[in-house]
Amino acid sequence: MISSLPPRAVLVRRPSEYEMLVEQHGTAQQATFYLEHQSLSMDDVRRSDAQLREALKVVRGGIPRAWRSVEILRSELSQFVFEPRDIVMAIGQDGLVANVAKYLNGQRVIGVNPDPLAYEGPLVPHLPASVRTLLLDCAADRAHVQSRTMTEAVLDDGQRLLALNEIFVGHRSHQSARYRFIAGGEEEHQSSSGLIVSTGTGSTGWARSINLERGELLTLPKPEERALAFFVREAFPGSGFMTKTTAGLFQQDATLTVTSEMSEGGVIFGDGIEEDHLEFLWGTRLSVGVAREQLRLVR
Repeated sequence: MISSLPPRAVLVRRPSEYEMLVEQHGTAQQATFYLEHQSLSMDDVRRSDAQLREALKVVRGGIPRAWRSVEILRSELSQFVFEPRDIVMAIGQDGLVANVAKYLNGQRVIGVNPDPLAYEGPLVPHLPASVRTLLLDCAADRAHVQSRTMTEAVLDDGQRLLALNEIFVGHRSHQSARYRFIAGGEEEHQSSSGLIVSTGTGSTGWARSINLERGELLTLPKPEERALAFFVREAFPGSGFMTKTTAGLFQQDATLTVTSEMSEGGVIFGDGIEEDHLEFLWGTRLSVGVAREQLRLVR
């Protein structure tokens, strides 16, 4: 049965740098004193905070009055319960959309850029003033929605991690990681600085940097393509370790399998969020592949 209730608008944001400084130091005066002691100015921090507050004001004003709405911080995402018909507005940097994506299951996301001069904005392409039109278009199912591929890491004990950009597998301190992995039917015993598995969205970030350093070895997937790229970082040649396979592509029906040989410090994390990780210790088996979930990004 289709609900007669209007959708719920969920506004997600991070605290501004100004808010975090005040929280850290207790008062605005103490925060200003701290920055000045570091030969830094509070002016840019205040300007960015004012820009965010103005954007939030415009976005709130764009939510239709008959709609329910709720505002949450990024730190509250793991405890928040999303409803199937929620329309999510991520207001901030591109990384905030990646943070939100792994907690969703088909809800549409509107990425709102509060400061186009500061943020490049491929995932937050919309200005605050456009939010009302976009919300109404979503409610009427006439918004253009791009389905972006996500990647998943699944351990042999059932633990699972999702990411929009990339999964990192390696040592917590980024020192040598030891493991065995199978890609394309080939098994190798490696010691490296870890490996990353990237989506098409992540192909504009970390994966792109590695690929450029290697002379654009791979044609990286597009954001909607159901394919992934992987790169082994600084594979060590010698002492029984192999370096034959250090990059590759695989489609949605394939997986990269990794077995840890690290007695301590082995971790798996997504989208650069190291505090949200899975332990990856000796004998643990990992499969990385295309996730069934996709980010539904309003364009």
